[in-house]
Amino acid sequence: MNPRVVIAGTKSGVGKTTITIGLMAAFVEQGYNVQPYKVGPDYIDPGFHTIVTDNQSRNLDSYFLSEEGVRESFLNSAQEADISIVEGVMGLFDGKQGRKKQGSTAQIAKMLKAPVVLVLDVKKMAQSAAAMAYGYKNFDCDLNLAGVILNNVGSERHYEMIKGPIEEEVGVKVLGYLPSQQELELPERHLGLVPTAESEELTEYITQLTALITEYLDLEAVVELAKTSAELELAEQKIFVETDEYDLTLGVAYDQAFNFYYQDNLDILENLGVKLEYFSPINDQKLPEVDGLYIGGGFPESFLEKLAANQSMKEKIYQQVEAGLPIYAECGGLMYLTEQIINFAQESFPMVGLIPAQVEMQDRLQAMGYVKAKACQDNLLLKAGEEVKGHEFHYSKLINLVDELDYSYQLFGGKGEDGRLEGLVMDNLLASYLHLHFGSNLQVARRFLDNCQAYKEVN
Repeated sequence: MNPRVVIAGTKSGVGKTTITIGLMAAFVEQGYNVQPYKVGPDYIDPGFHTIVTDNQSRNLDSYFLSEEGVRESFLNSAQEADISIVEGVMGLFDGKQGRKKQGSTAQIAKMLKAPVVLVLDVKKMAQSAAAMAYGYKNFDCDLNLAGVILNNVGSERHYEMIKGPIEEEVGVKVLGYLPSQQELELPERHLGLVPTAESEELTEYITQLTALITEYLDLEAVVELAKTSAELELAEQKIFVETDEYDLTLGVAYDQAFNFYYQDNLDILENLGVKLEYFSPINDQKLPEVDGLYIGGGFPESFLEKLAANQSMKEKIYQQVEAGLPIYAECGGLMYLTEQIINFAQESFPMVGLIPAQVEMQDRLQAMGYVKAKACQDNLLLKAGEEVKGHEFHYSKLINLVDELDYSYQLFGGKGEDGRLEGLVMDNLLASYLHLHFGSNLQVARRFLDNCQAYKEVN
């Protein structure tokens, strides 16, 4: 049956993440097996989802995946769950490039045939809240907006003043509210860090939030709403098919500095027969025995002293890649492979040194958004001229590149001029700021693994 519900907001900043995490934690406390999801390419909120539920949060992204692909991604991980909770992105109808609904929370909710619960921030608001709810309810008649949760409610009287008109005039059930809690702010999130373990501060926050959610929200009504979800069917399973066509071990960097991975990517690799060996560039002194390396994104700039101090790990990576070990690096991974990273205070920290360039942190966002990438030449993932979809988001930039370096891609869309060059190719190395979802093109994963297989056969 896959009971599921989508938590959406009228806009960013209305308390959508707080309420989503609180619901997840409250249901876990009641004994539910909760499977979390996040709409779009975000990595930070899923980090909190994963800690709260003890299940890996998944990204549902209709730019990377077709409607069938989104459903397959959902069903691949929802089968054992008692309830699945999907956190939306931005406002309910906000999608790629503003005017289009592609990638929006509403689009994902319709693909999943899931009821939507709208979070309304009603601070300094009364009857106008009903007007807002009416507008969101009727803007898209194909969307099942079935519940409302009110945030920043001043008092019980304030709640009743808003609840009545929404239920009577809009016809949507109000599932409860959160009172104004100025001190209730999600720790670490303002730093842009994904938690890799529960800190004392985060544990205390989740405990307080769970108590509030349990007291002020109708959890039973949320469960009943989730159970109204229509049955989901797949015409054919295409992405998550176990083939065991490769007999490989792939090293995956995973620690406080590197943890930005689409869980679907890791599932796809394992379904293809790959054994994933996780290692920490911060804490481990040596690499595991592997046939290839995958270093994802994250926040290496927040752990520069520790990364720089682990000379043994840097040397092992350098030596093995120089000896032919295939390595694919995304965003933070690219930064780590350069000669040095210069932080916001203009302090320099030595990194692996495989890429003859430096990275400098910038005060302004350097790239953001979905792009199409066209391979400039044959590389670990693509043949020259082939295209792949990606997403960019970074505050750093490469500097002092030598002239003879070969670029990975031409980029189209996103922030910047179409046709701009991005990423670097060096024999058995591909490093780029792009985040890729292997489900959008399984041949990307297979080509990488083919290169790893070739390396294994001669070593």
